[in-house]
Amino acid sequence: MYNTNQLGRFEQVVLPHLDAAYNLARWLTHNDHDAQDVVQESYLRALKFFSGLRSEDGRAWLLTIVRHTCYDWLRQNRRFEPLTGFDDELQGVESDEPGPEAMLLRTAEDELLRHALEELPVEFREVVILRELEGLSYKEIADIANLPLGTVMSRLARARQRLQQALTAHTQREAQV
Repeated sequence: MYNTNQLGRFEQVVLPHLDAAYNLARWLTHNDHDAQDVVQESYLRALKFFSGLRSEDGRAWLLTIVRHTCYDWLRQNRRFEPLTGFDDELQGVESDEPGPEAMLLRTAEDELLRHALEELPVEFREVVILRELEGLSYKEIADIANLPLGTVMSRLARARQRLQQALTAHTQREAQV
């Protein structure tokens, strides 16, 4: 059992990162409901092993647990379903009431980027999400993914290159039409 001090510390150190946990889980599982299940299981695991956390920064620790839980889930289920939503941070710059045409173009660009992200292999998608959406440093990503720093950097570079190639190829196809 947990005493009130442990639960209070857990709430202060781990609970604030619920959105980051869900975001990572959603991108790795490709499904909102599965991501919710993964996050719930991750928080149960986090609570179970919370006494082992020595740092006050629970974000990287929690995301490590979420990552492991996601990969356990992927191994058990191997389901890849399309995403139903998109993170607001990727949707771009806020503008002052864009017109219908601008909104249509923005939606098309968002869909294109989301599709390109979904097509990335999970190990590349993971580093892009942790870096670009969660704003983690390379060192934090290396710790979470248990990878050498150079591997994180190379995966991120390859992921960005694949995204650029996918977006360029789409633009070229559109220009030919």
